[in-house]
Amino acid sequence: MRHRLAALVLLLAAPLTQAAIPATPVMTIYKFNGPFTVPYYSADGTPGAGAPAGTLTQGTSVIPCLVIRDGKPLTDAKGTPYVGFEVVVDPRRATRTDTQRFKQAVAGRAGMQVQNHHCAPGVKNVIDVRQLYALKKGPFFDPPGAAAGGGEGASGLDRMVRAFHASPQCETANRSLTGRRAALAAAWDGFIRANGQLGTDTELARAKHLDYVMRTALNEGHLKRGCNAYGSCERNVIALSIRNRAVGQCQRGQGCGFPGDFQGVSSSVSQYNIWDEYLTQISGLTSCFLRPDLAADSDYAKLQAMYTQNVGDIERILYGADADLQAIFPGTPLADLKELRHYYHAPAMGKCFPKQQRVEYISGAVASRGSDYALLADTRIQVDAAAGDGYAFKQFLFEEKPEGDAIQIVDRYPGFTVDGRKVSLRAPSSCPPYGVPAGCSFKQVGRYRKTPSWINEGRPVEITCRVKDRGETCQGAGTATTARLGGTCDVEMRPVAGVR
Repeated sequence: MRHRLAALVLLLAAPLTQAAIPATPVMTIYKFNGPFTVPYYSADGTPGAGAPAGTLTQGTSVIPCLVIRDGKPLTDAKGTPYVGFEVVVDPRRATRTDTQRFKQAVAGRAGMQVQNHHCAPGVKNVIDVRQLYALKKGPFFDPPGAAAGGGEGASGLDRMVRAFHASPQCETANRSLTGRRAALAAAWDGFIRANGQLGTDTELARAKHLDYVMRTALNEGHLKRGCNAYGSCERNVIALSIRNRAVGQCQRGQGCGFPGDFQGVSSSVSQYNIWDEYLTQISGLTSCFLRPDLAADSDYAKLQAMYTQNVGDIERILYGADADLQAIFPGTPLADLKELRHYYHAPAMGKCFPKQQRVEYISGAVASRGSDYALLADTRIQVDAAAGDGYAFKQFLFEEKPEGDAIQIVDRYPGFTVDGRKVSLRAPSSCPPYGVPAGCSFKQVGRYRKTPSWINEGRPVEITCRVKDRGETCQGAGTATTARLGGTCDVEMRPVAGVR
């Protein structure tokens, strides 16, 4: 697939003669925990039928357009568009320079106005638009240049983890944008084989498990909380849930291969979506973020401080006794602590807008205005009056803010009607305020979220943590304090005990 940024501007062949509409955005191939590749097809055949013309990798970013055949956009029998595309970044070949390339393409498309979303002549292949999402994070690579030595650590296991991050083995885990989860596991195996002088096989294995749990606790938690008390408590609770899935209960469906398999549990893609193929491409989850030379970078320095703040507690959570759990989580019943295997972050659950009328999520549809056609993909609309075989509509935009969802309803496609086959007009499903089940009342509601399917199998618990608060910037002195998380009305993180 050619990388011609100039060729990505597919939609400007004709001069604007009617009200302009936004250009199609950069979109990314993504299916959670899906196959590594997805097929595309010849634009000359029946959409989605026959042998694929080729495949694209999860995480491939493209700019889509509508192939026009006999005056109509190419769709399947149900109206799902099969779209032409130009590749922005192919993760199989990506390098550090592609991060900037992706950002430039996203920025360029954001301000572009066009008359329609038709492909220019010559587009040969198409893909099911439902494979595409408008995601704005670009490829992530650590800066080049590994450091010698791992620096000081608070314990033997901590020192081993830091030595791994500064090792050539860790560096190999992130050379490629793809396959990073497996590459990290191979890097740790290679490090253990080459560094027997650092400790026994058991100690090195424990260090590996600690590293995995720390990576998951840091990236599952809210990174913007930094080193404040709630953020530190949150990371400890995540580690506790991992511990309880590997100690006392070990289910293969939750990633546990043997009692004490913290690595398997904490990196199970089905349980922690941050380990998904695409999501490891855009985050520092598998990076060597503890490299001493990276401390000069403010983002890495903050992440290193968050690791340092929690690593001692989390080592005790994994490998300590009941007394350690009671010291780290004082006042919380031990039974609740040992039965806590599930939690959810309410703001990150499924978005819904029950107080807004006729709002629909559109995975892929065509809108028309005379002979002009527009692609609607991975977006929400507010459906207006019926018009012919479709509906007039406006774009439904929202921005997630701490206090709630900031909503805008904007007519960005004047005169267009959306294909009626893609509009259900179904009432929204159950969606409680803030994603909190019954039992908590709010004077004002800033957002609505769905809840997990297992929510009624357990009981919400409030967890008390004893932590050192260094603030969101991680620059504070570290004042010892008590933080509380969860319970009936916490609208952020919600630990649930008793779910099997």
